[in-house]
Amino acid sequence: MEKWDILDSTGKVTGKTAVRGRYLMRPGEYHLVVHIWVISDKGEFLIQQRSKEKKLMPGEWAATGGSAISGETSFCAAQRELLEELGINCTQRFCKKMARIKKRNSFVDIWFTRSNVRISSLLLQSSEVAQARWVTEGELRQMVINKEFHNYGKEYFDMIFRFAKEYNNEFGN
Repeated sequence: MEKWDILDSTGKVTGKTAVRGRYLMRPGEYHLVVHIWVISDKGEFLIQQRSKEKKLMPGEWAATGGSAISGETSFCAAQRELLEELGINCTQRFCKKMARIKKRNSFVDIWFTRSNVRISSLLLQSSEVAQARWVTEGELRQMVINKEFHNYGKEYFDMIFRFAKEYNNEFGN
């Protein structure tokens, strides 16, 4: 049973919780979701294909991420999701929150971290992830156009590619 903190319209914890799948968020109620973008020294993005068994977006290529559980900070949720789904341990030193987006019933915190992990070294959580691979910005853009990667929207991807450049300027070679 996964419990989420319910946030208000400003992103503050209300003190109420919701059990995933058993609670319908009311207008003005939100929960915290994290997306983690892993970037290599070459500027490539590590993407993952969701398990075909997932209720939401089965079999789609997407960003690594998930919902924060009750009491968890955004960074801890990002760190946990990355470790659970791909076996990558990110440290706060190289994991940077780049934005928060307000959606219909969630706040999505977008994180970036650096890794040069080989695909063969990843520890994929089979209930969540079918496979992973490294792609260039151009390949990722083409996957979105071809509907091979989940389309989070033009503004989202414009922001991701801009943040990738900012992140690389700060943490890159």
